[in-house]
Amino acid sequence: MSASVRQAREEDYEDVVSVVDGVWDDRETADYVPDVFREWVATDGPSQRTVVVEVDGTVVGLCQAVLLTDYDAYVQGIRVDPAHRGAGHGLSMLGRLFEWASDRGAIVARGMVFSWNDAGLGQAVAAGLEPESAFRWARPTPTEVEPSVSVEHDPAAAWSYWTRSDGRTALSGVTLDTDRSWAVAELTRERVERLADEQAVFAVMGDGTRGMACRVRTTADAGSDGTLAEYAVGTWADTDAADALFDAIRADAAELGVDGTRVFIPETPRHVAEAAYVRANTSDWPTFVLSADLTGT
Repeated sequence: MSASVRQAREEDYEDVVSVVDGVWDDRETADYVPDVFREWVATDGPSQRTVVVEVDGTVVGLCQAVLLTDYDAYVQGIRVDPAHRGAGHGLSMLGRLFEWASDRGAIVARGMVFSWNDAGLGQAVAAGLEPESAFRWARPTPTEVEPSVSVEHDPAAAWSYWTRSDGRTALSGVTLDTDRSWAVAELTRERVERLADEQAVFAVMGDGTRGMACRVRTTADAGSDGTLAEYAVGTWADTDAADALFDAIRADAAELGVDGTRVFIPETPRHVAEAAYVRANTSDWPTFVLSADLTGT
């Protein structure tokens, strides 16, 4: 069999649908790739590249890389037809994308894989990505409520807490990207200050700062007709701080008039248990973040 990696084309759509067909049949979560593939192809350019691997004229795999910052790249949609797994196709595609990203200045590439996706995790590791951290979604319901302790719109205080928090350590400094949904990148002080100007930043006050969160966007809720407020990260020191932080998020979302929320929180026993304690409606499973060092590429 003759295999080659090339940039994706619109006419690859039917082959791509065949590759991903039935991948997640045993889950309520549907594979998003058929819904976005044509858009990926149409928007490829200097900061985005979508590739496929072709065997004897048929596409059997695909993947995309996006440049998020001058040094952060994000890879997504790694798919290989089950009948062609084990042949190194994932490694070939990611190798091509790592080279593309490195040539444009990226020094790290990251991707996300659901914790239940054994095939995806194994494929990502085989292709050169290493486990870095894990997160879970909290989904507090929008509610008009007053936090029990002071929560300020203070980016300096929020950044100060983030830099010394165990949440930052657990997440390896990575949160939801500020510009692109379903992507992760390092949270910087510049980004926190930008979010304070353009969205919202929260700092739980008390004996010093006790927690922080940042809103990044409002977006359509995939799979429903509703809207979501997305928060790049939420982390806190104790249950009192968690209660105040999630109440601030509830009130913020209610003021925005959205139908729901999605908050990126560290996957640690403390954070998940305390989020449950304050009724923040955590997701059923974590998602893993994996990364690759591109400096030697």
